[in-house]
Amino acid sequence: MNNDKSNFRHALFLFLIAPLISLFGPQVAAAAKTEKAELPVVGWVEKAIVIPLGVTVKIKMDTGALTSSMDAKNIETFKKEGRNWVRFRLHLTDEKTGEDLYRDMEMRVKRFVRLRGAGGMDRRPVVVLPLCIGSKIYEESFTLRDRDNMLYPVLIGRRTLEELGMVDVRRTFVTQPTCDVDVNADVVEAPASEK
Repeated sequence: MNNDKSNFRHALFLFLIAPLISLFGPQVAAAAKTEKAELPVVGWVEKAIVIPLGVTVKIKMDTGALTSSMDAKNIETFKKEGRNWVRFRLHLTDEKTGEDLYRDMEMRVKRFVRLRGAGGMDRRPVVVLPLCIGSKIYEESFTLRDRDNMLYPVLIGRRTLEELGMVDVRRTFVTQPTCDVDVNADVVEAPASEK
């Protein structure tokens, strides 16, 4: 008897839903295709300009990470006027010149994140740095981590990938950074919304 009720519900469901699917299914599929077609495509590795430094670096699209990450050395958090700040050293290689760039920086901490990895729990500061990818400047949130043994100094997480478009894992260097860049000083202030 239960089986009969189940079969009846299933038949009723199909009877009611089938006309809706035939009416709206093609429109939903067309909308999905249009949305996909409008998204730009980026490669799994691209080049970007770290704006305050004016240095062009390789960046890797990391679909497994929510927040972006940047290589930093000598990471030290401290209090300044009652707020969390971080002092760190960036070591980046300019992809245009091959030159190594070292820059000591102090920035306001936007927040801290806790990440779980093979080595256990890790608490990392997050800072905001402007980054040029393609022709657009992103106010990017980066966790700071010593990535010395890693091939790519900058990983771009899903929060930014949503805006960038679709990642084609078969391609690299699909877009080049084209923003006009004003090389800046050692200290980068937090955005006005964070003050």
